[in-house]
Amino acid sequence: MQLNRADPILVTGSAGSIGRAAVSGLLAAGWRVRGFDRFPTPGTDDFVVGDLGNASVLRKAADGAAAIIHLAAVPDDDDFLSRLLPNNVVGLHNVLEAARLGGVNRVLLASTGQVVWWQLLEGPWPIGPDSPYTPRDWYAVTKIAAENAGRVYARNYTLTVLALRLGWFPRDRKHAAEVGRTVRGPNIYLSPGDAGRFFARAMEAPLEPGFSIVYVASRPTNRIIFDLEPTKRLVGWEPQDQWPSGVEHLLPAPAAHHSSSGVEERKA
Repeated sequence: MQLNRADPILVTGSAGSIGRAAVSGLLAAGWRVRGFDRFPTPGTDDFVVGDLGNASVLRKAADGAAAIIHLAAVPDDDDFLSRLLPNNVVGLHNVLEAARLGGVNRVLLASTGQVVWWQLLEGPWPIGPDSPYTPRDWYAVTKIAAENAGRVYARNYTLTVLALRLGWFPRDRKHAAEVGRTVRGPNIYLSPGDAGRFFARAMEAPLEPGFSIVYVASRPTNRIIFDLEPTKRLVGWEPQDQWPSGVEHLLPAPAAHHSSSGVEERKA
């Protein structure tokens, strides 16, 4: 199923670091973009300033969209009842309902490698989409919920839903230094350029209705941890960058972005 390029792609968390990469990559590929965030979205005049908890505003933002790329979330482990539940679970519900009610048939949901945390650290590698869950914390549990909610909506409402187990996308240059200090970091790093190209390609791919899990990361330096072959087969995307390529393009993330529209930038 091909998307109509005349219709905008709604990107939640569009003012955050990976949100900016998504917006930039989509615009460079000729797509219209509509941002949704608690802050204005750089790079486009078509954006909605709002909160994931406001279902009516989110539904208006999704009106007429060709697809939704849902990157907004509390991006770290946090208090479950006051932070993770309203933002990562209730916000997810509102996004999926906005897609269903607005007739948006393609939805990309940001997940994380932390849903398979212990295999990520200990192996065996590479880790495929069918590997059993071994979550790190409550944050990862909310992402398992996101994956399974996507599966429900794909089946019940004939949507195309991709759950994206994103690699380690640094929030800013200071955060990028942490990637290089770990053994796994350079092997699961996700560059801004590769992220932007992936989102553009995921809009171009003629995907059929259904649910899929794919890993999204740049080329590993010395060990293949995430199996990217299913991503290549399904979406037709391959990474071009390798750590530390792209770090120079990172911008400082707004301090206020630990919010219900914060971006999905987890250490996978």
